[in-house]
Amino acid sequence: MANSRTRGKLLRSSLYTFGCVRSPTDDPEGPHEFQDSGYSRIVYCNQPHLHRKKPLKYSLNDISTTKYNVITFLPKALFEQFRRVANVYFFVAAILSLTPLTPFSWYSMVIPLAIVVGLSMTKEAIEDWRRFLQDREVNLRKVSTRETNGKFSYNPWLKIQVGDVVKVEKDQFFPADLFFLSSSYEDGICYVETMNLDGETNLKVKRALEATLPLNDDDSFKNFTATIKCEDPNPNLYSFVGNLEIDHRLYPLDPSQILLRDSKLRNTAFVYGVVIFTGHDSKVMQNATVSPSKRSRIEKKMDKIIYILFIFLVLISLISSVGFAVKTNREMLDWWYIPPDKSSLYYPSKAYLSGIYHLLTALVLYGYLIPISLYISIEFVKVLQANFINRDLQMFDEDMSTPAQARTSNLNEELGQVDTILSDKTGTLTCNQMDFLKCSIAGTAYGRSTSEVEVAAAKQMAVDTDGKEPEFSSNLSRRSSENKRHSFGQSEIEMESIRTPKDVKHQTPEMKGFNFEDSRIMNGNWSREPDAGLILLFFRILALCHTAIPELNAETGGFDYEAESPDEGAFLVAAREFGCEYCKRSQTSIFLRERHPSSNEIIKREFKILNVLDFTSKRKRMSVIIKDGDGHILLLCKGADSIISDRLSKSGRMFEEATMKHLKEYGESGLRTLALAYKKLEEAEYSAWNEEFQKAKTSIGGDREMILENLSDVMERDLVLIGATAVEDKLQKGVPRCIDKLAQAGLKIWVLTGDKMETAINIGYACSLLRQGMKQICIAVNVDIINQDSGKLAKEDILMQITDACQMVKLEKDPHAAFALIIDGKTLAYALENDMKHYFLNLAVDCASVICCRVSPKQKALVTRLVKEGTGKTTLAIGDGANDVGMIQETDIGVGISGVEGMQAVMASDFSIAQFRYLERLLVVHGHWCYKRIAQMICYFFYKNIAFGLTLFYFEAFTGFSGQSVYDDWYMLLFNAFLTSLPVISLGVFEQDVSSEVCLQFPALYQQGPKNLFFDWYRILGWMGNGLYTSLVIFFVNIGIYSQDQAFRSDGYTTDMAATGTTMFTCIIWTVNCQIALTMSHFTWIQHVFVWGSIALWYIFLFLYGLMVSPGNSFKILEEALAPAPLYWLTTLLVTVVCISPYLLHIAFQRAVNPMDHHIIQEIKYYKKDEEDRSMWRRERSKAKQETKIGFSASVDETIRQLRGKLQKKHSWSTPRISK
Repeated sequence: MANSRTRGKLLRSSLYTFGCVRSPTDDPEGPHEFQDSGYSRIVYCNQPHLHRKKPLKYSLNDISTTKYNVITFLPKALFEQFRRVANVYFFVAAILSLTPLTPFSWYSMVIPLAIVVGLSMTKEAIEDWRRFLQDREVNLRKVSTRETNGKFSYNPWLKIQVGDVVKVEKDQFFPADLFFLSSSYEDGICYVETMNLDGETNLKVKRALEATLPLNDDDSFKNFTATIKCEDPNPNLYSFVGNLEIDHRLYPLDPSQILLRDSKLRNTAFVYGVVIFTGHDSKVMQNATVSPSKRSRIEKKMDKIIYILFIFLVLISLISSVGFAVKTNREMLDWWYIPPDKSSLYYPSKAYLSGIYHLLTALVLYGYLIPISLYISIEFVKVLQANFINRDLQMFDEDMSTPAQARTSNLNEELGQVDTILSDKTGTLTCNQMDFLKCSIAGTAYGRSTSEVEVAAAKQMAVDTDGKEPEFSSNLSRRSSENKRHSFGQSEIEMESIRTPKDVKHQTPEMKGFNFEDSRIMNGNWSREPDAGLILLFFRILALCHTAIPELNAETGGFDYEAESPDEGAFLVAAREFGCEYCKRSQTSIFLRERHPSSNEIIKREFKILNVLDFTSKRKRMSVIIKDGDGHILLLCKGADSIISDRLSKSGRMFEEATMKHLKEYGESGLRTLALAYKKLEEAEYSAWNEEFQKAKTSIGGDREMILENLSDVMERDLVLIGATAVEDKLQKGVPRCIDKLAQAGLKIWVLTGDKMETAINIGYACSLLRQGMKQICIAVNVDIINQDSGKLAKEDILMQITDACQMVKLEKDPHAAFALIIDGKTLAYALENDMKHYFLNLAVDCASVICCRVSPKQKALVTRLVKEGTGKTTLAIGDGANDVGMIQETDIGVGISGVEGMQAVMASDFSIAQFRYLERLLVVHGHWCYKRIAQMICYFFYKNIAFGLTLFYFEAFTGFSGQSVYDDWYMLLFNAFLTSLPVISLGVFEQDVSSEVCLQFPALYQQGPKNLFFDWYRILGWMGNGLYTSLVIFFVNIGIYSQDQAFRSDGYTTDMAATGTTMFTCIIWTVNCQIALTMSHFTWIQHVFVWGSIALWYIFLFLYGLMVSPGNSFKILEEALAPAPLYWLTTLLVTVVCISPYLLHIAFQRAVNPMDHHIIQEIKYYKKDEEDRSMWRRERSKAKQETKIGFSASVDETIRQLRGKLQKKHSWSTPRISK
């Protein structure tokens, strides 16, 4: 063909026998007929200008995940601010301060409100601007688009329109939902990675219609026009219905011709496509939800406290107004110094009106009960907390140079109250890498490497028997055995030597996909084994039974493999290391380069591919039928051991017992296993079967797949078992440890994945969400019921399964029993309906692990909503792809992983991290700290404002409800702004009950957050009561001392209101700052400066204020009136001691009699008992773990129970029986 484009040399569709065989006719089923609504979209291909007017004016291709825009920012941001009841109150108070009713100057009310609202809105604007910049980065990505002049040029995604022809090149993301026209391969095949959509990393095959294959280069689109009529925008990722009209012919369209936005082109040089859905009409964006406005539980509860305080404020204001009205009516005529004035607001004959006016005055006067500075202080503290999260080097990923990022600071404290984590799988838990670790061939186990579960179990056994922390060394098993002899006499358990990186001095560099070490079959030594022929056949099965594509790596000279699954890639790497390298594939053959075991000579062998029987989740196996160089026809099969075992011939079970024993051991070690088998075929037998198979393959009808499956099942009988493989699923670094710590912290973990059930289950085993011995509850709708298309029967069947499972869980008596719930997307669709979802949730909550497979993004969001609303507890969702956006936005806290596959999850998230393992520190350390800091900070705020505000009420009542304040206006303005703000900010930013290391060592401390121990009503009311007590002491002690008309100074002067008020204010400043000092567990120099500096600042201000020419009696009040008076200093000391004594006695009693967990740890660290008595320290650490049935520790504990059981049996057998 005369064009310059690169053509694929291999028609790869021939590798996919079930799904991608092209029918002999173009239109086997005829075009779709649209009779229902929802199918009104019309796309004029290569004519985008026709879509610029209604009714064809479709959505633009730009996307937005921001909460605001230029127009909506002001109204929406103001709405967000005045959702806070305190802000509404202070807005009303600010208006009243402009009237004659106010007891204060207007600036003391307006300025604080303006600062609080302004700073909060500024913070919101900055955070949303960051989201806008990330959206802009996506919208400005470039793709090659056909222009009106017929040439292709690169344009940003946001300029793409419906009807445009685009050219997407290898490793690029699709900019919109496209109709696939042609590719660089002649048969119109392309490979697509959909990890961002459904979480799966195996490549999907898409194929173009034969009618569009000639559109294979830029010039071929000169006269191209066509019309597509299809379904309207919808969130269903797995279906598409439409028709293509081209050259006056109609062709039906299905999902195999649709390339979805945010999926990625792989292994294909380029593709051409026509834009069908753009922007928010695309299926991935249809699965997204509107960016919600999230508020933490503490903030919501704080609103309730504000309501209570507001009711209390209204109550005392009513008392004050009634008292004033009574005074005005009965006593005002006797007040010669206030002559009655009808024009005045206060007149005896209108006492009720005076009472109403005074009510408004009192509402403003007592406003200090509701702390306006609380909001601005919390905003400021949260920004600093978020900055610490962003700068935490322990959460900085050096490989990607990516730090953790708090994209919103509103939810910092919510990190410390998480109850359930809902996680994506692919790219979140896994890094899609597996290592070939062990194998069993002809009944002999090979492979001396150990899994992480085995290493941890051996270490823990050493700890249990020795009582000391073991170190990694090659002597671990020897020391363990010696310890057992000391502990259990002559009985001991033989444990395989544990190999670690420190054990091997000359260890070869670790190879991706291969961590196998056994000299018996490495380096050609397999030829000296007894069953060398079977071992070679085992290697060939690994190298031949797959659908992978080899690609020559120009840098290394070796081959990289594009496999459907990571374990398939690991098998190919293992085969290469064993001496059978897969090097080439044609349409009909596979070529291997085999290394001769003795001469090391490379021999190239060709194996004819006769048939490929694909792996499916139902079949749970894969087979290839090949013809070797000697003309022998062989069926090579790999699959689940239970499936292979049922298909063995009588003569093929020679190694079954030994192999099954090895498989059980591999499973207990947390490894993924597959059994390998083969079958020799006669030419006549194969020919007869293949004739039927080819006939079924080219048939047209709804039962085609079923016929193919039945024929495959017939062929895969009477197999001969040859061995088994064991691969270790390579999770992201630190995932098992992270899950273990989170489980010990008492968190529940759900996995929601678009992957198939078998893959999800294996990942569950790898990260210890599932383990051997755990009882699996698989809820799946019966296939026969689905075929009957009866929704009612399906619901009844699922409900019965859920009910039976709930009953089984309740009747279980074994305390160590653990249940895992596994459910697929089709079943989940019924389980999430209103009349069934609560039954499903009740079962799920009772299970230790929950794995939802084959779920759509919408279902992820619905499950998240069910858990959040059904349990009423804090949920956290974590994911890395566009398919996770819905659940990230639906949950209380959304965490995005900023991986290499797109940034959609990050853009929709509240927090972002580079890898899943950083979630441990984000929650257990920062979450714990932020929760306690914010909780203590709010409680303290209410305490100090109640202590301060109630003194105003007492004084007003003392002065006949006059509306007079005992404090100078400037005192009141500075109280929250400067004199008490810095200490409380230091509490919210720097307070640590324990260090970060201790948080990780004692994960159960995290449960203080979900249990809400520091912000429950008991503690809140306790702090309020402390504030009430403090206000009573401060007012009545000062009034009792200074109202006796006794000399205040040596010159005989008595106190006036200014001196009394200033003394009372001094007592408040000392008391509240000493109180916060007692509250702090961790002091830095900053906290010392803020606490004691605030007290010093009060005296500095008082001195400077006294030097200013000011109204009232404050001139040189400190220098001449207060400082020379010993009574002033003695009163301050007395009041401060009396006020803080109850709290001091309370914490001393609590630590001595009923200490909390962190109290014990603090004392251990203070007295350095962790260094002096390591055994005691380990005991305390073991106590500080929530009992859990998932996680790495649970797997280790189960292994230990099994080892101890074996030990007891061995001990009982070795004990001589004494006959009577």
